[in-house]
Amino acid sequence: MSGYVPLQVATNYSFLRGASHPDELFARAGELGLRAIGITDHNSLAGIVRAHRAAGEHGVRLVVGCRLDLEDMPPVLAYPTDRAAYGRLCHLLTLGRKRAGKGGFSLTWRDLEREGAGLLLILLPDAPDATLSAALARMEAHARTGGLPGYVALVRRYRPGDAARLARIADMAMTAGLRPVVTGDVLYHNAGRHILQDVLGCIRHGCTVDQLGDRRETCSGRHLVAEREIREDYAGHEAAIARSAEIAALCRFSLDDLAYQYPDETDASGNTPQETLAALVRTHLKDRYPAGAPDGVLAQLRHELDLIASLDYAPYFLTVNTIVRHARQQGIVCQGRGSAANSAVCYVLGITAIDPVRSGLLFERFVSAERREPPDIDVDFESDRREEVIQWIYAHYGRDRAALCATVMRYRRKGALRDVGKALGVPEDVTATLSRHLTGLSSDGDTLADRARELGLNLDDPRLRLTLHLAGELIGFPRQLGTHPGGFVLTHDRLDDLVPIEPAAMEDRQIIVWDKDDIDHLRFMKVDVLGLGMLGCMRRAFALLETVHGTRMDMASIPPEDPATYRMIARADTIGTFQIESRAQMSMLPRLKRNHPARDAGVIRQRRYSRLEQWFSNARAGVHGGVGWECR
Repeated sequence: MSGYVPLQVATNYSFLRGASHPDELFARAGELGLRAIGITDHNSLAGIVRAHRAAGEHGVRLVVGCRLDLEDMPPVLAYPTDRAAYGRLCHLLTLGRKRAGKGGFSLTWRDLEREGAGLLLILLPDAPDATLSAALARMEAHARTGGLPGYVALVRRYRPGDAARLARIADMAMTAGLRPVVTGDVLYHNAGRHILQDVLGCIRHGCTVDQLGDRRETCSGRHLVAEREIREDYAGHEAAIARSAEIAALCRFSLDDLAYQYPDETDASGNTPQETLAALVRTHLKDRYPAGAPDGVLAQLRHELDLIASLDYAPYFLTVNTIVRHARQQGIVCQGRGSAANSAVCYVLGITAIDPVRSGLLFERFVSAERREPPDIDVDFESDRREEVIQWIYAHYGRDRAALCATVMRYRRKGALRDVGKALGVPEDVTATLSRHLTGLSSDGDTLADRARELGLNLDDPRLRLTLHLAGELIGFPRQLGTHPGGFVLTHDRLDDLVPIEPAAMEDRQIIVWDKDDIDHLRFMKVDVLGLGMLGCMRRAFALLETVHGTRMDMASIPPEDPATYRMIARADTIGTFQIESRAQMSMLPRLKRNHPARDAGVIRQRRYSRLEQWFSNARAGVHGGVGWECR
């Protein structure tokens, strides 16, 4: 690769530092004719999957990297040159987060020396000369023993004496045996975002724009530019410009190189995961069908097992089975939900309690060879005992191989209006009015302005107009990482070989820095360990039935066709009933009644249908194989 590559680009996944989405940066890079850009978010790889996806969509190569803020050195940019080095970068980020606790980061140069093999480092030289000289000596010694060149960043700040400062840094670097390189230090995709960048700085520091002072970013030119402009701005440093492409060529790691590995759930017999799954199905078949499984069930099981084998999903089913079996051994009621109920394998293993063959459910809605999407089994556990299951998972698989997904907390309209208004010094009562009355409107600026006039606000005030404009830009920006309610990612080897792990806000929990969409894109598997209060009620109901009536019952043995239950549902007597307890659902239930001639004969009145009602009735009849539905 030749030409200029901006290697120091922060996205808005640097959380209140970068002012552009990854997609905006890669789209702009494509427009400028840049062949690659390096993403170096601050102490995080939270946005790297989004950047990977954007790179593929816009045909601009991603150079994976990260900015590391060290305790005893100026910051460095770190780029993994291969898959093993990427794993070590994840280890460093995990260590830095674990050491500092939630929201913090603490890493030293010694940590980087110990885990830095295969990481190409660029020193950011914004430090006094004495500190910089010591840092350059450390960098040179590390480069000499590590087998990779050491580099020092050259970045213009557009201040008096800037050219002399760059020349001095370049001379110091070359004297120390290091190579100067132009990196760009980009914070947003085009010049129009520099005002939003200042607002983000205000939010981060908890001040207004009038109080930001020297904490403001040093110039308004921190956006992507074409190579021609870089050559004009860095005249005399042509070799340092060329080194940016040299570094991009050395750092060939891609997220496509990651290979997810399931936990090993096979037994001691030496069977493969598929053989283990088939043996479990045979063992538990008699539990579901004591009198012998019907031919249709056996045919469905063969079909599902063949498809699971062709997609290599057996380890995932074994992992879910392990968790469910443990919960049942502890007397915790649990139940698989969603499309997993379409699987006869899940039913036989006890993951779900609905016989899909009897109900005529389609397995391909759950797992399909055409879609090749990873299966997603959501399992509900008693909400007051779910934490027992979560902590057992950490203990059983190990905290180095188990963590919850993150959720990306994003700005919505109310929060964006509040934070932007505060940063721009808009009075709190005005900000509160904006937040209260404009939250349901679209992001269209004219619509917001019209509504603001109706509220009696003076739109001639430049700060108010700017607040509305910048709040619209801020909507959708990542604010911080939260914790998924129960989406576990489990691995065979170290999880932080794939993705950094950090402490969650809740004690004794940890998360990866990617959310559900990220791991879906990389085809990682997750197991959803969710909580449902109604399951605790059912466990107590089962205990009461056994104590009072001597009737032993579980989720699978509840009678599927109980007329009394359906009559209660038909009259909307469903308070406390999962999924049909809201007011909207309860109001709909009496209008829909199953037309069963052997039951409630003469209750359903004939009436004239509108065209829409008739179409709905016919569609229902077709979908349900001839079972008619009517609106009362």
